[in-house]
Amino acid sequence: MKPTILMMPRLADDAIASLKQHYTVIGPVHGDDAAGIPADARDARALVTYGGRRTGADLMDALPKLELIACYGTGVEGVDAAAAKARGIRLCNAADANARSVAEFAMGLMLCAMRGIGRGDRFVRDGLWSSRGIEPVSNTPDLAGRKIGIYGLGAIGARIASRAAAFEMEVGYHSRSPKPELSYQFHDSLLGLAAWADVLMVAVRASAETRNAVDDAVLDALGPEGYVANISRGLVIDEEALCAALEQKRIAGAALDVFAGEPHVPERLRKLENVVLTPHIAASSQDAKKGQLRMLLGNLDAFFAGRPLPSSVAL
Repeated sequence: MKPTILMMPRLADDAIASLKQHYTVIGPVHGDDAAGIPADARDARALVTYGGRRTGADLMDALPKLELIACYGTGVEGVDAAAAKARGIRLCNAADANARSVAEFAMGLMLCAMRGIGRGDRFVRDGLWSSRGIEPVSNTPDLAGRKIGIYGLGAIGARIASRAAAFEMEVGYHSRSPKPELSYQFHDSLLGLAAWADVLMVAVRASAETRNAVDDAVLDALGPEGYVANISRGLVIDEEALCAALEQKRIAGAALDVFAGEPHVPERLRKLENVVLTPHIAASSQDAKKGQLRMLLGNLDAFFAGRPLPSSVAL
């Protein structure tokens, strides 16, 4: 018999087909609590989910045979790690399977925000070029020579750093500890990084410690010529503070792929011209999805075979 796994969110059709070749797949499940769990899911030894989706103690208790939570992606912030550890449940993710794709997208967001690509597109589509010339969408800053401060220099942040360096940007970073093997400038506080940077790139892992870390003080330190971009999680930026800073021109602009209440984006943000908005698609490239699926299948295969997980997350 095939082992039983519970798929909480609906994955892409190709991912579901791949899973069904090896496992009895139950789900998707509406909602994040135990009430929505089908009765036959009690046999599931593994649960597949997204890191941003809540996986709490009540859900774990409803699955008495659960031994593994496998996140399809790099984030794990929605999983109650303490509850999983107390129950002997293991946790894994997609490691850096999507890091290259997210880093590429981060550079695209930064280009769009700083060089006014989105505004230029709307300007042409609205038929304004012939009557107004290019002055309203020109006079934008170059990336070369600017300072990019990367908040979080993990797998994604490090790839952003190398790409920013290729754009002739000066690279600095703030993380839990310095990385002496790298030549980039370490800043021992997020506030200090923002004060130094022209662009603050948020690439840190979401956690209770990083919630609303980019607040009024950090945005004010970034200043009226500064830009902030976020490809991490929406909770890392205080959205109310960001809206106010953009409205009051206390920063020059923002580029956001993630939001605190996805898929709902505050109207204040949607009304602003000095912000670029995309619907959490940095990791949605073809290559990233293939990599994440390979990692998910590899983790599940190793788990059911009794081998070490390729990308285990410490609890």
